[in-house]
Amino acid sequence: MPIPAPAIDALSALLGARFSVGAADRDLHGQSETFHTAPPPDAVAWPVSTDEVSRVLAICHAHGVPVIGWGTGTSLEGHALAVQGGLVVDMMKMDRVLDVRAEDMQVSIQPGVTREALNTELRATGLFFPVDPGANASLGGMAATRASGTTAVRYGTMRDNVLALEVVLADGTVIRTGTRAAKSSAGYDLTGLFVGSEGTLGIITELTLRLHGQPEEVASAVCGFPTLDQAVECVTATIQSGIPMARIEFVDGDAARAFNQYAGTHLHEGPHLMVEFHGSPVTVREDAQRFGELAAEFGGTGFDWATTPEERAALWKMRHGAYRACLALRPGATAVVTDICVPMSHLPAAVAAAAEDIREAGLIGPMVGHVGDGNFHSQMLIMPGNADELAAAKRVATRMAERALAVGGTITGEHGVGIGKRPLMRAQHGDAIGVMAAIKTALDPQGIMNPGKMLPDVN
Repeated sequence: MPIPAPAIDALSALLGARFSVGAADRDLHGQSETFHTAPPPDAVAWPVSTDEVSRVLAICHAHGVPVIGWGTGTSLEGHALAVQGGLVVDMMKMDRVLDVRAEDMQVSIQPGVTREALNTELRATGLFFPVDPGANASLGGMAATRASGTTAVRYGTMRDNVLALEVVLADGTVIRTGTRAAKSSAGYDLTGLFVGSEGTLGIITELTLRLHGQPEEVASAVCGFPTLDQAVECVTATIQSGIPMARIEFVDGDAARAFNQYAGTHLHEGPHLMVEFHGSPVTVREDAQRFGELAAEFGGTGFDWATTPEERAALWKMRHGAYRACLALRPGATAVVTDICVPMSHLPAAVAAAAEDIREAGLIGPMVGHVGDGNFHSQMLIMPGNADELAAAKRVATRMAERALAVGGTITGEHGVGIGKRPLMRAQHGDAIGVMAAIKTALDPQGIMNPGKMLPDVN
C-alpha cells in the first residue's frame, strides 16, 4: 500500500528537500549488493538530528508506514530493501563525531560516520576503532547488523565494542541504553538487544564505542599452502597454540585466481592465509616467527611479508576487494553470498564439505573467511535470471547452514539475517523465536520497523 497522502504531506513539511518521492532517489535505495531484489521504497528521508528521526517515526507510526533504516547500503542479505514498500530513512547526513574521550578510550558518534572517517578523526589520539568488515560501512549500520570482520579474532565484533546507544523506537520514543562505565549489572542489556536487531526494533541515532590503542608494531604476510585442508588445519593449530593473531584470513584457489586477474597480483592459484600481528617490535617478531614455524609444518611456503604501511594497506585492500574480484571471474554474474560460523574444532570439515558441495553443484564459488574465529564465506556466482543456478546455490547455502547447526555453530557469523537467512532462523533458535517475537511485538506492535526481515512468520 502506498504511503498515505497525509503522511507524505507531513514528512515533506518536516524535511523539505530532504524528503523525496523521486524515482532516482527511490531506485538508488532499492538496490542490493547481491542477488536479493525488491521494488524501490515509496519515499526516502534524510534526517539530520535525533529529533527529526523521532518526528519521522511518529508520523510513520500514526499512519502505519513501514520504515527501513539505510546506511551505506553494503549489507549482503537484503537488510535494507523495502520488501513491503514504505519509507527508507537514510542516516548518512548524521555523520558527526560528537565527543572523543581519549582518556576513557571512548568516542560518541552519529550513525552515519563510517569506520574509515572515524579512524581518520582519531589519528592524532593514538587510538583507533578496530572492527573492520571490509566495506567502508557506516557505524550505525555495523551496529545494526552486529558486524565483525578481519580483526574480530583479536578485538571482537560490534557486540564487544558498542558501550551505549541512543535509539528511536517505532512510535518516536527516544531511549538511551548502556553507560560510559566499563561495566554495569543494572537491568536488562538493551544495548546488546539493539546491536544486531537489523532495524527491526528501532533506529540507532547515536553510538558510544570502545577504542583501542594503535599498535606500536604491525607485521602482515601472505603464504600459500598445497591443499585446502592444510591451510585450514594450520589456522586451527595456530589458534590452539595461543599465538595472538590480529588477523588470520583464508582464501581458496578460486579467490587467489580472482585476485591475480583483478588486482594484478602473482599468488599461486591455491589456498592462502593472510595474517597480521600487532604489538611491540619484540613480540611481533616472536609471534611471526612462531607462526612461520607452525605454517611450515602444514606445508606453508612463499611467505610474502608486507613491511611498510603502504604494502600492508595494499594487502588488505586486496582482501577487502574479494567480492568485486570474484565477481569478475564470471562477467555479468551476480552472487549468492553466504557465511557460517562453527566451533574451531569443526572448521576444517566445514570448509571441506562446503567446497565439495560447490564442486558437485557445478558452480564457481570462491571461499574466503575470518577463519581465526571459525567464520567463513562462500560467494557463488550465478547469472541473473538463471533459476537453476540460483536454486543450486541456495541448496548449497542451506546445507552449509545445516552442517553448522549440527555441530553447535550458527547460520551466520557476521552477514546477519535480513531476507536471505530468515527461513533458517527457526532451525537455529527453536522456541526462542517466540521470545524474539514477543520482544518485537512489545517494541513495534504495528510491525512497521523493517518488516519482512529476520523473524519468520512474525513480520
